[in-house]
Order: sequence, then C-alpha cells, then structure tokens
Amino acid sequence: MKLSIENLNSFYGSVQVLRELTLHVNTGEVLCLLGRNGAGKTTILKSIMGLVEHNGSIMLGDCEISGLGAHEIPRKGIGYVPQGRRLFAELTVKENLQIGMLIKGEDSHSLDRIFKLFPVLKERLKQESGTLSGGEQQMLAMARALCLQPGVLLLDEPTEGLMPSMIASIRDVVLKLREQGVGILLVEQRIDAVLPVANRVAFIENGYVKAEMERDELANEPDLMRHYVGI
Repeated sequence: MKLSIENLNSFYGSVQVLRELTLHVNTGEVLCLLGRNGAGKTTILKSIMGLVEHNGSIMLGDCEISGLGAHEIPRKGIGYVPQGRRLFAELTVKENLQIGMLIKGEDSHSLDRIFKLFPVLKERLKQESGTLSGGEQQMLAMARALCLQPGVLLLDEPTEGLMPSMIASIRDVVLKLREQGVGILLVEQRIDAVLPVANRVAFIENGYVKAEMERDELANEPDLMRHYVGI
C-alpha cells in the first residue's frame, strides 16, 4: 500500500513546522527520514496520524486520510510506533497486545505472525510491560502497532537507547516486514542502524525536504550527511 504526501504544511498553534512537504513510501519500501533534531521529522509522522494541525494531501492507496480524526486513521491501515514507546507499563504484555487488537479484533493468525517476528514476547505474555528490558519494550511497541495488520508502519527512533544486539533484532524485523510488503517510514538518528534497511533516504531541514535519493547513492554524497545530519 502506497503512502503519498503532497504539499503538507503543519502547525503547532501559530508556528509552522512543515512547509509544502512532498514524500511517498511505496509498498514494501523503507524510506528513512534524516536530519538534525528539530528538523520536522517527528512532525511528519504526527501529521500523518492526525495528531498535528495540517493541510495538504495525505493519501493511503486511493484513500485520502488528511482531515480524518486521529482515531480513524489506524483503521485505514497505518501503524504508528512513537518515540518513547508509550506502553501501558502496569499492564501485561498480553494486555498491551489486546489493546492493539481492539480495532481489528483479536486474531490468532495475527498473534502467530507477531510471535514469529518477536518470539521473546510469547515467553513474556504475563509479565508487566514496565518490567521488560528497553529492547523488549520496543519489540512490544512494534508488535502492538502490527496488531492492526497495517499496510504502512511509521517508526520514530526505534533503536534509541538500545544495545547493539537489540538494534540488530529490530533491524531484522524491519527487513522481514519489508519483505512482506509493508511500507515503512523510519525516523532514525543512528546512521549505522538505518543504512542496512533503507531503500531510500530523505533529508529534512527546517520543515522542507532538501534532498531525496536511493540508499546506494548516499555513498557518493558525503557532504549531505555532514550538512544535514552533522556526521
């Protein structure tokens, strides 16, 4: 399922953050948004999910979702994993997953798919999510979003604060989802975590898309990394 954003302008009150921004994510593709803190990357994800005032066009397949209420957009097929995970810490792993299934209804096939991606969660079903390790919490946040069986998944800093082994696990799941045809819009600061999974990258600065290219082209553009990301 293709996600298309055209001429997106987003606001926090009277402050405009995104300006005439245009992006698209194809079926089975990972598009990574790169840029410094405050560039507008997270605002793009929040705008897609209807959490920020905005205008412009946001299409999911043939469906215009811009203007829909935030509670309606997940039903259309977009999963969102925000920065910081936002789990219900006092609820068990199973209860967090059940919340994720409220829209689609509990489905044993969906759970089987999730446990194939995150086998550790099957062993932790009765454990309170707040007692999981940081990596396990990130897995649960992704699993909860996948309960929607989304065509597009939005990931905001999924490897933040994780040890290398957990980063590798998250990266492997992203690759498997891509193979299954899920389009993924990924915000990341860790370049080493991004490049192995990205098909394309877009550099965001001051609310604009400043450059967009295939991952393999990036090796020939080191100045872009220095200018827009600072490395």
